[in-house]
Amino acid sequence: MKAWLLKDFGLNNLELGDVPVPVPQQGELLVRVGAVSLNFRDKAIVDGIYEPHKVPKPLIPVSDAVGEVVAVGAGVTRFQVGDRVNSHLYSHWLDGAPAPDEPEYCLGSPLPGGLAEYMILHENGAVKAPAGMSDEEASTLPIAALTAWYSLMDVGNLQPAQTVLVQGTGGVSIFAVQIAVAQGARVIATSSSDANLDKIKALGVSDGVNYRTHPDWEQKVLELTGGKGVDVTIDVAGGDGLNKSVLATKAAGVIAQVGFLTGQTAQLQLMPVIFRQTTIRGIAVAPRTSFDRMNPFLDRHGIKPVIDKVYAFQDTVQAYEHLARGAFGKVVIKVAD
Repeated sequence: MKAWLLKDFGLNNLELGDVPVPVPQQGELLVRVGAVSLNFRDKAIVDGIYEPHKVPKPLIPVSDAVGEVVAVGAGVTRFQVGDRVNSHLYSHWLDGAPAPDEPEYCLGSPLPGGLAEYMILHENGAVKAPAGMSDEEASTLPIAALTAWYSLMDVGNLQPAQTVLVQGTGGVSIFAVQIAVAQGARVIATSSSDANLDKIKALGVSDGVNYRTHPDWEQKVLELTGGKGVDVTIDVAGGDGLNKSVLATKAAGVIAQVGFLTGQTAQLQLMPVIFRQTTIRGIAVAPRTSFDRMNPFLDRHGIKPVIDKVYAFQDTVQAYEHLARGAFGKVVIKVAD
């Protein structure tokens, strides 16, 4: 089969090659990949800034995939040949709290990912893909949609009429907007682009704040909420900006720390955290059962993923370059013709 192989760190070391089609073992599915979507994690792995000591070489990267089951190993009962399934990043995290070793079983590193014509999924870590979505659409769900869902619904316990703050207009943030609006919540968004703020308002965002023209954007968020702050903040930026998220979030509110776009370390001002009694919860996607709950919600509310561009399999490098420039929504690679 054709597969993209990361032979060393750096996008110039991601090469298209030939490798044997894997054979499904006990409990495993062989999936013909239809499409994959890119996340910041995928770029960080290629760049060598995401747990580089755990990245095997060569590696077939990319965790988020959808495809058709074409063969099954012994003992498989959850799926059969012909079913369409999504991958799930934390392939061993099925329910409840995560185990300490969940990162050892992540697809796209250290386990092989979906940037190939075929991939192996264990039946317990696969999820039935939504029937109402194309492969390109369904490929966007495993990290971006599920992270937003888990942050808002399972961790944030979002209720109708509450207020959510999302940062930027990438995949997680846009899904968070769509889910929060469907739940009946108010959404405030930040971005450095007025054009992107106009686009995201079309999805139901009530107010947009340009953090370049309003560097003290947290004060603007407080103004928009009558001085109270938002109930739930989806923080994709990380870095020292976390202090602004604390100030923009209500007393006893929740910050879902899902990303590190501006840095993996933060000099945190502790007194606001203490006095505002803020919960800062690290979010590393979600268990599979949360994915199982999310898909019917997306179907019920007619939520369709926002895709910036779909690239052909042979144009994978250009897809990574697009992600590095920034995207409104998701960057997708169509694998199957």
